[in-house]
Amino acid sequence: MERPAWAPPGIDISMPSVSRIYDYYLGGSHNFEVDRDAARRAMEFMPGLPKVMQANRAVMRRAVRHALSEGVTQFLDIGSGIPTFGNVHEVAQAADPTARVVYVDHDPVAVAHSRAVLEGNERAAVVAADLRKPRDIVESPEVGQLLDLDRPVALLLVAVLHFIEDADDPYAAVAALRDALAPGSMLIITHASYEGVPVTAERAGGAVDVYQKINNPLVMRSHAEVARFFEGYEMVEPGLVPLAEWRPENPVAQEDPYAFSGYAGVGRKA
Repeated sequence: MERPAWAPPGIDISMPSVSRIYDYYLGGSHNFEVDRDAARRAMEFMPGLPKVMQANRAVMRRAVRHALSEGVTQFLDIGSGIPTFGNVHEVAQAADPTARVVYVDHDPVAVAHSRAVLEGNERAAVVAADLRKPRDIVESPEVGQLLDLDRPVALLLVAVLHFIEDADDPYAAVAALRDALAPGSMLIITHASYEGVPVTAERAGGAVDVYQKINNPLVMRSHAEVARFFEGYEMVEPGLVPLAEWRPENPVAQEDPYAFSGYAGVGRKA
């Protein structure tokens, strides 16, 4: 197996990674054959998975623009993955050049590639950290230098919470982050669910099994379970809805059925 020049040293390129699989679904080039193989196996059960990922990214962009329209210019994107075109800093800084963005991921490829992309951008940085350890994120030098936690921050948890099992208590991690943020801060979540997927739960379960086998369990949560993450926030209209239905820019009727898979919501801290 040939090792690409961009692969950071020490990375096991024989093990798939969810951020590189996501990159593949989005048409990116920072993935290995082992990632593409896992992605194709999952797509045997859910051929529309790339569309689901595109819908996640589209919600992220709409939510970033919404946060800016509400006067929030600081962004903390946890589980940010490999930066592909139209990432948070590009969307935010195109609208407001003073916007500040900190990306957080625990995948070394995502972190290394983010550093390369952000070189020379003084208002954006990346932290190598894990959502399960929120204190490491909040107390990181990058957050300390770039974000003023006494002012509102938009916290993005896009397509990441479903990779944290209940045993690791994602609710406690999200609550700890909420408590570290100022009133007026926003929480932006997208989350996988069996609800709304245009195939049977049994077929979708086949795709979930692929992630299980690569030691990246995918936890499908119900509407009520995803809504629990917003405790302490007031939901922004239209509430917690299928991905395509969160403040769409085009008629929803034109959307691919897979774009309704999973949930999206934005809350504002009182």
